[in-house]
Order: sequence, then structure tokens, then C-alpha cells
Amino acid sequence: MSGLTLFGQALLVGWAIAAPVGPIGLLVIERTLHRGRAAGLASGLGAASADALYATLGVAGLGALTGWLTRLTLPLALVGSAFLIWLGAATLRRVPAERAASGGGAGLAGYTASAFALTLSNPLTILSFLAVFAGLAGRQQFGVAAGVLMIAGVFAGSVLWWLMLAGAVGWLGGKLSVCWRCRLDRVCGALLLGMGLLLGGRALLG
Repeated sequence: MSGLTLFGQALLVGWAIAAPVGPIGLLVIERTLHRGRAAGLASGLGAASADALYATLGVAGLGALTGWLTRLTLPLALVGSAFLIWLGAATLRRVPAERAASGGGAGLAGYTASAFALTLSNPLTILSFLAVFAGLAGRQQFGVAAGVLMIAGVFAGSVLWWLMLAGAVGWLGGKLSVCWRCRLDRVCGALLLGMGLLLGGRALLG
């Protein structure tokens, strides 16, 4: 398999895992609407970095570590659930003047770090990468160059998705009135709160 083909396949893996609309997608949408494209993209970069970390574990074949992470899905899910519930509630409590504001907040580094942690705590992300790389590793052994290409491809695919999402939401937000942006912000807050409750409930019920 050529390096370009391998990179392309990994890029599609990164894209496919990032693309479904879930907690991270809603987080990027909410932050883009509330803080602008830079905040949304910074959050996306945090998620892409977490994807690249899991890709690194998959390529390296660190079975013991990935197995340990699998056993930690319950506490990780509960932490992620608590964060989503807090974020959704905070979004719903936000007053109109704060909704219309841009910039400030936790800063771009904070957006990146929180999205990174939330992606790491998402059991679906863990299981998706374990499934993908278990299948790939069963067919071939990765050399250093091939492994680097796969990690870079996953990261690039994830970044590409978040770049497109933040750009599209930022463009749409610029076309909407403050009133409509507030309404969309409330919808995002309610969905984040609901996803947090659902994730926590599923984790506890097993």
C-alpha cells in the first residue's frame, strides 16, 4: 500500500469519527455562535488532538493501555457527562448580553483543552478507534513511517471536519440576527444538557 493511499484512508477514518453530530459537534457549534470561528476551531483542534492520541495508541498496538482505557469508560463517561450538564446549564442561563458578546471567556487554549478532555472521555470515541485499529492491525504490521502517516491522516481528517463546521456555522451566524443566534444558542444548550444526562444515564445503567 502506498503512503498516499494509507494517508488518505486514515484521513477518511479521522473524518468519519469526527463527523457525526454529538457532544463535540454541539460544543463547536455553540462556541462558534457565541465566541466566533476561532473559538470553534480551537475546540475542534482539541478534539482532533484527542483523536490523534487514540490513533497513536492504536498504531503502537498498546493493547494493555487501550484495555485499561476501555475499563475506564464508566468514570470517563461520568466526568464527560458532568461537564456536558454543566456546560448546557450554563448556556441556558446565559443572559442575552452575554450571548451577543464575542471573545473573552476561557481563551482559545481553554477551549482546546476542554474539548480535548471531553473527547478523551467520550466512550464512543474510545470504542470507535479500538474497532478501527483492531481491524487494521489484524491485516498488517505498521512500521514507523506508516504509523506516522496514519496518525497524521487521522489528525488531518478530523481537523478538516472541524474547520468546515466552524466555518459554516460562523458564516451562518453572521447572517442571523442576535435574536436568532440567541435561540440557536438555547437549542445547543438544551441539547448539550440532554446529551450529558443521556451519557450519564447510559453509563450508570451499563
